[in-house]
Amino acid sequence: MSEPRLISGYLAILAAQLPAPIVEELADGLIETHRFYVRQGLSPDLAAKSAVAEFGKPEAIVAGFIRVNPARRAARRLLGLGPLVGACWAVALLTGGRGVWSVPLAARILVLMALAAAALGSRYRRAARSGTAGFLGVIALDAVLITGVVFAGAPLTCVLAGAMAASAARISLAVRALRPAPAG
Repeated sequence: MSEPRLISGYLAILAAQLPAPIVEELADGLIETHRFYVRQGLSPDLAAKSAVAEFGKPEAIVAGFIRVNPARRAARRLLGLGPLVGACWAVALLTGGRGVWSVPLAARILVLMALAAAALGSRYRRAARSGTAGFLGVIALDAVLITGVVFAGAPLTCVLAGAMAASAARISLAVRALRPAPAG
């Protein structure tokens, strides 16, 4: 049995806004629901209308996936950790960790903008791509801070060790965030 035009159109709307693996999963469910209604005795067209009605408006489905986008959630976590990690490094700098703040302001702003775009994005793919850029930026920034301390030969104090540990934890979170989100 061929796929009714209504279902094809519905899936095309989803495919324009969501990654292919998600749309494939939704398509399986929608087609199975359509088949169920046909087995119940509905005509193929009425079964398609019933299946689509059961699934709901495509805009609502897309909005739901955007809300739970893994890149969006991870970007929000990293943005929340940013001030804490920044404060750790600021205290380390103020307590004698000369040379530890070696990351240019422009680089920090670009990473912040990428994370904000991912955290606040209203499009799934754009949030995933912005998240990837932000996650890579966080990894790079924190790696530069940690290696800067090592190569500057700054004495390792508890405050500096705490800042380095905070950055290492943020790197770990950013690395984990790179894996799960299908960017489509």
